[in-house]
Amino acid sequence: MARVTAGIRHNVEKVIEGKSDVVFSTLVVLLAEGHLLIEDVPGVGKTQLAKALARSIDCSVRRIQFTPDLLPSDVTGVAVFNQNTREFEFRPGGVFANIVVGDEINRASPKTQSALLECMEEQQVTVDNVTYQLESPFMVIATQNPIEMEGTYALPEAQRDRFMARVSVGYPPAAAEISMLASHTGANPLDDLEPVTDAAEIRKIIGIVKQVYVADAVRQYTVAIASATRVNGQLALGASPRATLHLLRAAKASAALQGRDYVLPDDVRALAVPVLAHRLLPSAAAAMNGLSVADILTGVVSGVPVPPSLPPSPR
Repeated sequence: MARVTAGIRHNVEKVIEGKSDVVFSTLVVLLAEGHLLIEDVPGVGKTQLAKALARSIDCSVRRIQFTPDLLPSDVTGVAVFNQNTREFEFRPGGVFANIVVGDEINRASPKTQSALLECMEEQQVTVDNVTYQLESPFMVIATQNPIEMEGTYALPEAQRDRFMARVSVGYPPAAAEISMLASHTGANPLDDLEPVTDAAEIRKIIGIVKQVYVADAVRQYTVAIASATRVNGQLALGASPRATLHLLRAAKASAALQGRDYVLPDDVRALAVPVLAHRLLPSAAAAMNGLSVADILTGVVSGVPVPPSLPPSPR
């Protein structure tokens, strides 16, 4: 596991320089069987990050460019009548791949965005009353621009809740940007990227992550954080039970990536903002006072008592 994940991180960091924390979060979501929302300003490498991860894994990859005229059938697939056989044949849409890169997801209409709901939650697609299973691993990596409002549609709460985490790439450090000018102007670094693993190996690592031990105290701590968001007066919408599950699954993947077979409260605490913040809504008073959800959530997490001691892993 250490060999494969180190290879993936090294590969992605060839393209996205100086952002090791973002690459780590992306790997956490992949190994926790979640989906990733990358939200940032244009030109910082959102799509490059998604493509670099996809190319590092030798499995099927499809890209969907979300536009206002994109139809739900373009995403899920459609049944087409075959004149020769006189029968309807199913033609798979863009989600039939291991890694699905959804570029500018908020440019599609809510009707088209909702086509992703079933496949992201249940790893299946239903068309004309027929259900088609999607292969494992399955991960949606969606990008969106948070500042441009014209021609965009805000993601509904149900859609945001299905993304395990939201990350921002941010501007690179000066040294990394200078290095980028030297390496990216002559050729595209994605062209030389070779896969370092395949789908079967990723499935094996996902199985390892599932076996990571979680103490009862850590489970109680995770639920306490989620419960605190539901009763906080500065939040109009708190974390859902799905959010609690995603937070613990991400913590297990983070612990495994750090070489541990057990989860610490610090794993949960460190992932609280990227896993929960995009699901929460501030109250009207908090929004008028200019408080961000991340700031409110940081205060909520700091107010939840951390378990004083944990039993050792049974292994």
